[in-house]
Amino acid sequence: MRIAVTGASGFVGGAVCRALTGAGHEVVGFGRRPSPGPGHLGAARYRQWDLTGGPLADPPPVDAVVHCAGTVSDWGPRREFFAVNVGGTANALATWPGVRFVHVSTASVYDPRRPTVMAAEHLAPVGRYLNAYGESKAAAERVVSTADRPAIVLRPHAIYGPGDPTLLPRVLAAVRGRWLPAVGDGRQLISLTSVGNLAQACVLAACGPVERGVFNVTDAAPVPLDDSLRAILAARGITAHPVYLPLRAVWLPATVVEALYRLVRYPRPPRLTRYAISHLAVERTLDITAARDQLGYRPTPTSFAGAAHW
Repeated sequence: MRIAVTGASGFVGGAVCRALTGAGHEVVGFGRRPSPGPGHLGAARYRQWDLTGGPLADPPPVDAVVHCAGTVSDWGPRREFFAVNVGGTANALATWPGVRFVHVSTASVYDPRRPTVMAAEHLAPVGRYLNAYGESKAAAERVVSTADRPAIVLRPHAIYGPGDPTLLPRVLAAVRGRWLPAVGDGRQLISLTSVGNLAQACVLAACGPVERGVFNVTDAAPVPLDDSLRAILAARGITAHPVYLPLRAVWLPATVVEALYRLVRYPRPPRLTRYAISHLAVERTLDITAARDQLGYRPTPTSFAGAAHW
């Protein structure tokens, strides 16, 4: 098959390119960077394209599109999130009308203000979000779902793996001496998604018999937060251990800090946000039955083996 991958110069897009070319498909990757590093795309070709500039004028013919491009952050101007995550998605759809479209969304489209307990796909999107990231990704899903074409939406949660620019760096940055401050009690279950599992799901969605649907995509089973944090620290050779704070003790300070940052228009994000707290303080687990049964998804268990070299 001939497949286009947007966001190919990024963490997820590169993994998807490598998985698709490894499976023998002809792949063209698109990204904002002038060129990705050696080996990042596998055997895929690459073209530079900023999706916010409009549809591509001379797109190559393809059989499917895997749309990985997007702005992923818990802080920033709303207009930027919507320009990239909604406008960029619309431009990718317009560039290749009619062909199968695989949209990499996020579990952040579920309700951030209450625990997510083995959530099924029909429980999102919702009407309220803590930041523009979740809001814009929910809006992008609506754009994809209303398009008259074969379309699949994938919802991973907390993606990690070699090259991880978000989860692992955030955990390591939170270490203070021999302590790793966290929220909750550590026993809350969390669904994580290795980038390898997500790439597997993208290949199945782009090349399999299923043409439509929304699917949660995670590792094989949820894990306790404390186990995950300790595994990350051990893999990196860090002697710190987690110490837990009650949710009520950090929610109000985070709310106040966010308001102050917005008031003074501080360019950097707060170290602690309500969005980050909401994804760790309570259970965040997803039901992946639909992906297993319909896509043939066979995820591996959560593992941080090799994290010392990520």
